[in-house]
Amino acid sequence: MLDKSVVESEYNQLLSRYTDPYRRARLLAAPAPHSGDWLHTLPISACGLHLEDSAIRVAVGLRLGCAICEAHPCPCGTMVDPLGQHALACKKNAARVQRHAWLNDLIHRALIRADTPAVKEPQGLNRTDGKRPDGLTLVP
Repeated sequence: MLDKSVVESEYNQLLSRYTDPYRRARLLAAPAPHSGDWLHTLPISACGLHLEDSAIRVAVGLRLGCAICEAHPCPCGTMVDPLGQHALACKKNAARVQRHAWLNDLIHRALIRADTPAVKEPQGLNRTDGKRPDGLTLVP
C-alpha cells in the first residue's frame, strides 16, 4: 500500500513541472471528489445516458490530456490545437448549440415530471441591435 505523503509528494512534483494553465487545471481537477463519476454511469439510452464511441474517445482524451485531433483551422478563423479544446467553446460550432438545446430540453422535462411549472424561453429573443428582448438597451 502506498504512503499518502509519498503520493502527495509525487503529485506536487508533477504539478510543479507544468506551467501551462490547461495542464495544471487538468491535473488539479482529476483528483477532485466525483470527477470520475461519469465513468461509472450506466449507458441507459432512454434516460439520455448513452454516449457514442466518438464522444467517449473525446471525453477520455480530454481527461488524459491526449491529442484528440489534428491541428486545423476552425471556421471562426482560430487555429485548433491537437487537444481540441477550442471546439468546446467556439461560437461557430454547431454541436455546441445542439448540446445547449438538448440540455435545456432535459432540464425542462425534469421540471415538468417533478410537477414544477416551467416554460422554456420563446424563440426569436436573440436580438442583433444590442437591445434586450424587453426593449431596453443594455447598460455597459
